[in-house]
Amino acid sequence: MIEANGDVAVVTGGSRGIGKSIAVKLASAGHNIAVVCSKADESLDGTVAEIKALGVSCRAYICDVSDFNQVKDTVKNIASDFESIGILVNNAGITRDGLVLRMKPEDFDAVIAVNLKGTFNFIHEVFPYMMKKRTGRIVNISSVVGVMGNAGQANYSASKAGIIGVTKSCAREFASRGVTVNAVAPGYVETAMTAVLPDKIKEQMLTAIPLGRYGRPEDIANAVGFLCSEQASYITGQVLCVDGGMCM
Repeated sequence: MIEANGDVAVVTGGSRGIGKSIAVKLASAGHNIAVVCSKADESLDGTVAEIKALGVSCRAYICDVSDFNQVKDTVKNIASDFESIGILVNNAGITRDGLVLRMKPEDFDAVIAVNLKGTFNFIHEVFPYMMKKRTGRIVNISSVVGVMGNAGQANYSASKAGIIGVTKSCAREFASRGVTVNAVAPGYVETAMTAVLPDKIKEQMLTAIPLGRYGRPEDIANAVGFLCSEQASYITGQVLCVDGGMCM
């Protein structure tokens, strides 16, 4: 069980999939939730309603995480709406897969902008609020492909490897202020993003998972919940692979 501290937990990409599971996990422990996503739709409305039903406050914020000024305004609004910011989960991410020789430069840039720069943008704006309190939890969602690479995903792998570097650097910078910074690296998780992969690719990935099953969003949420808890107060700068044993 995660200890509720009354602070708001900011979850980017929090309207569906892994992000939604993370938001629900933190809400179930009593944390108020700020759901950040790129656009308003039915899934966002449903997520907010589900979280509110758990007895906590929840508000949605529309923001392009790759746009520094939008992030700056969004964080100001969150801080104004809630008493303080205690948790940040950088989950927002996109894919634009393709072999390197066929990859368009704009597809490479787009993935880096959302996945990596978006992570930096939110950390940059949220950390000052944690610094004042001398406590906080930051969890960045990386990927096993950021550790071992993956053919056809040079842009995505680069962005997720970059997130690991940012995580470790921030952990060193923020430790003196009582703020921990860790990363969770999911393996193959059944979400809308992975559902579009060809069946042949899915079968190949399954054979590479020693535990013999695909991950669930809840598996990732459980890991994030632990890293946001008091039980993890002496853990920082770490990358926790939640992948069924894919990356050993």
